[in-house]
Amino acid sequence: MAQQPIVEDLSSSSDSFYQQTQTQPTSGGSLVLFNQVQEHQREIQQLRGQLEELRHEFEQVSRQSQQRYIDLDDRLARLERDDASATAEEEADTAPPASESSLEPEAAEEVDQVGPAAQSGSNSVSEEVQKAYENAFSHVQARRFDEAVTAFESFVDQYPDSSLTPNGYYWLGELYAANDALAHAEEAFDRVINEHSDSRKVPDALYKLGLLKARQGETDDSRELLTRVTEEYPQSSAAGLASDFLRQSAN
Repeated sequence: MAQQPIVEDLSSSSDSFYQQTQTQPTSGGSLVLFNQVQEHQREIQQLRGQLEELRHEFEQVSRQSQQRYIDLDDRLARLERDDASATAEEEADTAPPASESSLEPEAAEEVDQVGPAAQSGSNSVSEEVQKAYENAFSHVQARRFDEAVTAFESFVDQYPDSSLTPNGYYWLGELYAANDALAHAEEAFDRVINEHSDSRKVPDALYKLGLLKARQGETDDSRELLTRVTEEYPQSSAAGLASDFLRQSAN
């Protein structure tokens, strides 16, 4: 008898051809999806790294800008102190000695402007007000700007009618501007100019508000404010700075 060919049934085998053809596409699709997820994760990690670099650079630029702004005002304050000292020496040569109780308001105001730690001999402010002001300004000197803002806000609220109140608003304007809170800075400088028009800080506030307007792209308003400084307060140190800025911006 002829030998019959053996026919093997592969349909029940776990490794059958049919099952392989069914599972391979699924396996291949999962691999592609896995690779895509891995690639997206790498891209996200790269973006996070770039974001951290940008955040670090922004913080550096912000600190540098803040430092330059405060350093500029320190130079202005030194000019004021030099000018006030020279004026005080001239008055001492020409005027008779005066007791603390007879100190004129104008002279008291000038003493206030000699520096943040004004002389305690002035009777224009109480010792309590003077101490509160000096405490607030100590934060500026120590570059603790957030604490300085809080301290000066408390100062102007607690002592709204002191002769040092315009100084407090002026420094709030400086600090707000350094922190890019431009609307608050403008409001603070405006209060010096409009509510304390007799203060010696008015020309400085006009000058800084002019710079603020230039920073915001409001060139006409900036020029008007800076010109006002040079015309109304020509002997002030702010007038010289305003003239320099106008001359440079015109080139």
